[in-house]
Amino acid sequence: MAFRPNMTAFTTGIRPVAALQWRAWGGTVADLWQAEGQLGGGGSYLSPDPRLVIFLGAGPAPLALGPEADPSMPRRIAFVPAGMALEGRVARDGGFAHLDLHLEAPVIAARLAARIGAASAEAALARPVLLEAHPGAEALAALIAAEVAQPAHDPLVAESLTLALLGMVLPLSPPPPGRSGGLTPAQEARVTALMQARLGERLRVADLAREAGLSPSWFAHAFRASFGTSPARHLSALRIEEAKRLLAGGTDRLDQIAAATGHADQAHMTRAFRKDTGITPAAWRRMHAG
Repeated sequence: MAFRPNMTAFTTGIRPVAALQWRAWGGTVADLWQAEGQLGGGGSYLSPDPRLVIFLGAGPAPLALGPEADPSMPRRIAFVPAGMALEGRVARDGGFAHLDLHLEAPVIAARLAARIGAASAEAALARPVLLEAHPGAEALAALIAAEVAQPAHDPLVAESLTLALLGMVLPLSPPPPGRSGGLTPAQEARVTALMQARLGERLRVADLAREAGLSPSWFAHAFRASFGTSPARHLSALRIEEAKRLLAGGTDRLDQIAAATGHADQAHMTRAFRKDTGITPAAWRRMHAG
């Protein structure tokens, strides 16, 4: 039986301005939409199949995408794993075009597995990806859209372009054992660098999510899959490690160390430190003096 996507969608303030154009090839059904959106409009989308959404043309992205879309964070590209809800919020008035690639998971997984192995392919298809821009991927999407609008080549061309596009967008490097659905290595690096740089400041999950290019709820899910804990607990652990370094290597007062490591006050640091190490900062300093 031929693959048919089965997406449920509810929209307001978004309307098509031209007839849907579509085309199918091995493991993929491509929809090419021309639409118009009003600021404040949006939609909710859910599909049992993974899909890739790419906005076409120049200029800023017209929609914010994510599980809880933030209009201040428009994205041009979104890969949505099977069964994951997607929200879209119109970020500006006007027309736009987008290409939706609905993917037959077993077919695409088998083709990726031939290159990177079954476990890595499964992990890649389980990870959501939101990108503000990706010139290479957008160029490939434009070629695919042209094939949908006016087929000029054998379906093999569109099929090959689709695999190349997935290769650019998906995190295809093998994940560590036992981890899937988490942040990409690049996202992990950016988030960790931000945490380290701002240990002494108030740092919200929304700040970390913005650095990773994800919505806060989507980010929290991906972070836990990558690190095995919540962003707040991981940040607390980093602050305690920095407090240990300052306690062992200097003469700063405890209240100064508390401020430097992002704790509300000395009492707050003492509680967090005792919970992590079983002893107070003062006792830890005495044990490691000299």
